[in-house]
Amino acid sequence: MSERDVFINCPFSSDYDEHFQAITYAVLRSGFAPRCAKESDDGGEVRIDKICRIIRESPYGIHDISKTEPDPDSGLPRFNMPFELGLYLGARTFGGPAQKRKRLLILDRQRFRYQSFISDIGGQDIHAHGGEVGRTILEVATWLRDEAQDPNVPGGRAIAQEFTRFRADLPALAASKQLALDELTFTDLRTLTRGHRRRSAPAPGRQLPAGPMALQTAEELQWDAARRWRSP
Repeated sequence: MSERDVFINCPFSSDYDEHFQAITYAVLRSGFAPRCAKESDDGGEVRIDKICRIIRESPYGIHDISKTEPDPDSGLPRFNMPFELGLYLGARTFGGPAQKRKRLLILDRQRFRYQSFISDIGGQDIHAHGGEVGRTILEVATWLRDEAQDPNVPGGRAIAQEFTRFRADLPALAASKQLALDELTFTDLRTLTRGHRRRSAPAPGRQLPAGPMALQTAEELQWDAARRWRSP
């Protein structure tokens, strides 16, 4: 548990994967620690218990309720995201002093679309991303920048540009760990994101070249720092 833990409540479907990676990247880049139900795979822990534990331990929550349309196979809507949003709001309402200090960001494609399927949250400040990855990053980064109070955290548009480079470099990053893209776990994603940030950062007083060579040069410059890094 950390005061910088952020619970990510979003779809884990393949058509949302880039948004999920974008949120994870923006959270890490803003100086926070992303958490979600995919962070551990313990067959001895009931899934709802795991979700409640992460919610309890996370002072911040990001909730994307945009994927509520019927599933093409079952014909039924996906209610996991609104349900977990309700758990988070319940913890904030009925929990102790620490839980009552929880802060959350609610995302949807349009600001008032929620009124058609979850009108009970009327009065909440919904942030619209329009289904665009760049706008998702902008909303997340802007919200967290106010919470971070760190002058070194860049704006959302700058983070979105960094994320575009990360996505382009991701196949090489995964290959360097002998991983295929379709087998990356959430822990892998966090590790590769942190590694990309270290490798992409220029050494003091030195501007790294753009393109693939930047990754190689930065890796050499940051090798010692990478060995000293440890996950939270």
